[in-house]
Amino acid sequence: QVQLVESGGGLVQAGGSLRLSCAASGNIFSVNAMGWYRQAPGKQRELVTIITRGGSTNYAESVKGRFTISRDNAKNTVYLQMNSLKAEDTAVYYCNVQGTYGFAHEEFNSWGQGTQVTVSS
Repeated sequence: QVQLVESGGGLVQAGGSLRLSCAASGNIFSVNAMGWYRQAPGKQRELVTIITRGGSTNYAESVKGRFTISRDNAKNTVYLQMNSLKAEDTAVYYCNVQGTYGFAHEEFNSWGQGTQVTVSS
């Protein structure tokens, strides 16, 4: 199986920065897309950003120019650098990793446990 461990959330003032990390472990054969989602109270989970194995990225309009996703393929880790944070960025952030694992190269689609990001205005 594949496990994801997130870190880096917390409380920050508006205009501040935070960096989230998400490390995947287990009998991983390959990692494909890695992404970050968030869910604010009373709202549906939404895609924040995604990065392919080749490094192509896509961002939600609301975070373009402020957030940057990156990955370290050697460590099976994805990062989210969040700058110029706003109160509306407050949410639980979840990482998502897709790939294959095990001797049979079965597909996996795993989620992190979630990390709270709170931006005070």
